[in-house]
Amino acid sequence: MKVELIEGRGEHFWPRPGRLFAAAATHSFAQLASAIDNAFARWDRSHLNQFAFGDGTRIGLPDPDFDPDDQFLDERVAKLSRLKRGEQFTYVFDFGDDWTHLCTVGKSPIDPVQSLGIVPDGPVPYFGWGSLPDQYGRRWADDDGEAASPEDPNLTDLPPLQPGWGRQLGG
Repeated sequence: MKVELIEGRGEHFWPRPGRLFAAAATHSFAQLASAIDNAFARWDRSHLNQFAFGDGTRIGLPDPDFDPDDQFLDERVAKLSRLKRGEQFTYVFDFGDDWTHLCTVGKSPIDPVQSLGIVPDGPVPYFGWGSLPDQYGRRWADDDGEAASPEDPNLTDLPPLQPGWGRQLGG
């Protein structure tokens, strides 16, 4: 399955970062959601998500505080066996920032042992491309979103564990 990040936090991404996943028909959509979130560097998982299909089907976990009449198939129960080769659907993580992905089921199955060297117990990424944006747009650990980028210390701030790290000669 190919998963591409289309947009999030009000930004459209081009070129689109993406990942290829090995997944079995017996895996659940909850397992796929977790694998996508891992592969796209989501570290704050306290947000809702959903898969949406062209026929109107939605898979996820309903939030009764949001809309008690919302109808979802339970992602913990729904299996990937419902997918058809070549089918496309979306995965949205965090309904505030709307990290939206286009998912495309492969046209032919892969042999996980040949492609991965293992048979995974859940969906797993095995190839990828592109730069991933931080979930909250942070550029460094103490970024408050307003400050200018700190000056690049040119590796002098690192311990001397690798050539070129640490104090520069004559410094």
